[in-house]
Amino acid sequence: MRAFISLELPKEAVNYIQKIQEQIKEKDLFFGKFTEPENLHLTLKFLGEVDAKKIEEVKKRLTKIKFEAFEAELGEVGVFSEDFVRIIWLKLDGNGVFELQKKIDGVLKGLFEPEHRFMSHITIARVKNIKDKKKLLDFLKSLRIRKLKFSINRFYLKESQLFQKGPVYKVIEVFNLNKEKYN
Repeated sequence: MRAFISLELPKEAVNYIQKIQEQIKEKDLFFGKFTEPENLHLTLKFLGEVDAKKIEEVKKRLTKIKFEAFEAELGEVGVFSEDFVRIIWLKLDGNGVFELQKKIDGVLKGLFEPEHRFMSHITIARVKNIKDKKKLLDFLKSLRIRKLKFSINRFYLKESQLFQKGPVYKVIEVFNLNKEKYN
């Protein structure tokens, strides 16, 4: 199965992201696909194709993570490369995101390569073809994003099934973050 570890977004954040997507859609500056509300998430670690035995080991190791629930907030809109625009993302700010990602890398050491270029982002659109790159980039830079804050209380191990209409994500396991502080 194709698997990944993610953070889910509260309904309020998903609704706000949909408003941002609508603003981008209205400008009609590219051909592509906007991420469906049910698929908006932040990938902490992509595992790729994993067999059932390895998934069991991943679950066992992830249960060992002791981590305090934390606050995150929506950040700026951007792209990975202005030369070759393929993904439009929304940043998710908060030290807890990076610290949790490092903890996940730590417990999965030996099973998976660590992330070398982790960027805390939510994919909001996939670009196939751009009508006017300068206008698109200028518009994205002009967007003012409300710093919507919310709590992160859990993370997820998910399966990604690819279909012609797009991916379908299925929860394999939920890992709750703790209310107490850990060192």
